[in-house]
Amino acid sequence: MTSMFRSLAEWNYRVWFAGSLASNIGTWMQRTAQSWIVLTELTDHDATALGIVTGLQFAPQLVFAPFAGVLADRMPKRRLLAMTQLTMGALALALGLIVTLGLAELWHVMAFALLLGVAASFDAPARQAFVSELVEPGNLSNAVALNSTSFNGARLIGPALAGVLTVVIGSGPVFLLNALTFAATLWALAAMRASELRSPPLVPRGRGQLRAGLRYVAGRPDIVAVMVAIFLLSTFGMNFPVFTATMATIEFGQDADGFGLLNSVIAVGSLGGALLAARRDRPRFRIFIASLAFFGLACGLAAVAPSFWLFALALIPVGFTALSSMTTANALVQGSTDPSMRGRVMALYMAILLGGTPVGAPLMGWLVELIGPRGALAIGGASGVVAAFVAVWLLRNAGVVRWRDFPWLRRDDPPSDR
Repeated sequence: MTSMFRSLAEWNYRVWFAGSLASNIGTWMQRTAQSWIVLTELTDHDATALGIVTGLQFAPQLVFAPFAGVLADRMPKRRLLAMTQLTMGALALALGLIVTLGLAELWHVMAFALLLGVAASFDAPARQAFVSELVEPGNLSNAVALNSTSFNGARLIGPALAGVLTVVIGSGPVFLLNALTFAATLWALAAMRASELRSPPLVPRGRGQLRAGLRYVAGRPDIVAVMVAIFLLSTFGMNFPVFTATMATIEFGQDADGFGLLNSVIAVGSLGGALLAARRDRPRFRIFIASLAFFGLACGLAAVAPSFWLFALALIPVGFTALSSMTTANALVQGSTDPSMRGRVMALYMAILLGGTPVGAPLMGWLVELIGPRGALAIGGASGVVAAFVAVWLLRNAGVVRWRDFPWLRRDDPPSDR
């Protein structure tokens, strides 16, 4: 087993990776079909409505994620994930039936986006923290990166498949197929060898556990810096459903297959970023900072692309730098967190990663209508540059990094290993 795929040598991670890949393909199919029907079937290219639907899907993270983190530390994550996956599969099935029967209205999609967001807010921290139970500690960074590889490999397949299926058989069956893919994750959870799980002791019920998690994060300036930077990036820069849908339809006049293609092209870059992260022995702050800055540059190039195919080509570095940022951030946070706090810390991380979308997605949708898709994309990309400067400032003030940790700023000092 090569170093890039070393975590797959362990049975539990191997079946988890396979089940997650199938489920992630279905998730990306549904996201693509959902964006398409909102933009073209339920509204007349209303970017604000699309932003609201996207925001509703992530809004529950702001409310429930901290409590979900406490729950993930209290109960076996394997059992919690089985419950959330069953719930999300049932919701996808119900929405698919409504769309297939021709009964869907915009408020239906909004309601199901919100309900799926509630279930996902309990699923996400448990899913993130569960990775540490599947591999030995030295492979945690690699496992996190391979998770991103699975997610973005699915992102490469799912949107393109959804685009073709939407044209051939309609959007309703795409939602139904997603419901079926949740069975893959449930199979993976059932097939795991319980004796090989590296489960930390469960945290007993008690008062102040949520506050303890917040105090732990507040006392870790390195984690705070990563979370602040990720909040800026995810809130303003990671609204790809809004950017790609509006660029495809408004700027380039593409159909569903063209929209699906753009999502898959982003995934090509994202997959490359995840695989490169899997090769590293451990995450480094300077990689995180550089990825944020180059994300802004890549978005700027995409915003001025004069044709559909040049825009698609420009999305490859956008996906690469975005995934490099997020994968490195995830590994930095998980790898340095006490196991007894991991569920709560990852819940806060996921709340910040996804919780800014309810603000950012409608805002970017409004900006699309105000200044056009190109201007909104350029503003979204600028968030990466701002996030890089903010992270450097916070980390340096906390004494976590030095200027020589960033060799492009100081060439007279050798870079450290951060």
